[in-house]
Amino acid sequence: MTKRNKIIYWVATIWLALGMVSTAAVQLLKMKEGQGGADSIIHLGYPIYLLTILGVWKILGVVTVLIPKLPLLKEWAYAGFFFIMSGAILSHIALGDYVKEIFPSLLLLILTMVSWYLRPADKKIISVN
Repeated sequence: MTKRNKIIYWVATIWLALGMVSTAAVQLLKMKEGQGGADSIIHLGYPIYLLTILGVWKILGVVTVLIPKLPLLKEWAYAGFFFIMSGAILSHIALGDYVKEIFPSLLLLILTMVSWYLRPADKKIISVN
């Protein structure tokens, strides 16, 4: 892995972790406003209890992505982030929301893909030499 790719990986991964933790906090505290908050979940037509499920899974995913080893679990965490963010984007699109409503989820989706793609070989299931 080149130094440039390593830097991009860590910048993307740290921003991804910060974004997921901050939205998880909003969800776990059931704050009304904020990205993924109660107002947003109600607007999208989902039940409030989904906030707790999403918040817990996001925290567990961040811990998994940041700790060393456990490559299979990391794949699951990245997949979970991908499904959560793509689902949020598609939900907003289905309701005809403006880009400003879609952008936070889109940014986290892009960070998820960049972090996953540039992860070091020791964080992958199969290492290609």
